[in-house]
Amino acid sequence: MATHYYTASSLDGFIATPQHSLDWLLSQDFDENGPMAYAGFLQRIGALVMGASTYEWLLREQGEEPWPYSSPTWVLTHRDLRVVEGADIRFAHGAVSDLHPVLVEAAGGRDVWVIGGGDLAGQFADAGLLDEVWVQYAPVMLGAGAPLLPRRLDLELVETAQNRSFVCARYRVARDDEGDSRLS
Repeated sequence: MATHYYTASSLDGFIATPQHSLDWLLSQDFDENGPMAYAGFLQRIGALVMGASTYEWLLREQGEEPWPYSSPTWVLTHRDLRVVEGADIRFAHGAVSDLHPVLVEAAGGRDVWVIGGGDLAGQFADAGLLDEVWVQYAPVMLGAGAPLLPRRLDLELVETAQNRSFVCARYRVARDDEGDSRLS
């Protein structure tokens, strides 16, 4: 069981534009069944956690389509948000260290995905609860926007692949001798 941050990034390190748009990403050439692609990654996931902004973006993008995930999903928020009927979505607030054991139990021996939001992934890293970072680098520069991970975190490269126009990389979070994340 591991906790992953799986995302796409511009080459200059942004996961969304300043207006929270992913249009730059959705127009890129990527094989959904290719190396290190989303479909293969999703097969290992038993629970998801996201922030309110990611949840709201997904709702806008989905429109009237059904919720795209069958695994239980937690949304960290302090706001009242619309509930998707028929989806296993749970709202929470507080420290990720308190939520993580609940996510692990719900995942039932499978992995946890921190979806969207570099700051949320950073909170898991700060708490020593992030195991891997998967990044699909798109061939585009945004110049500004939401950063991939807005803090320092030392990583060890585990795997790389090319998926059409994307350079894909999987990293393990580096640990010190006591097993804690190496942060600065």
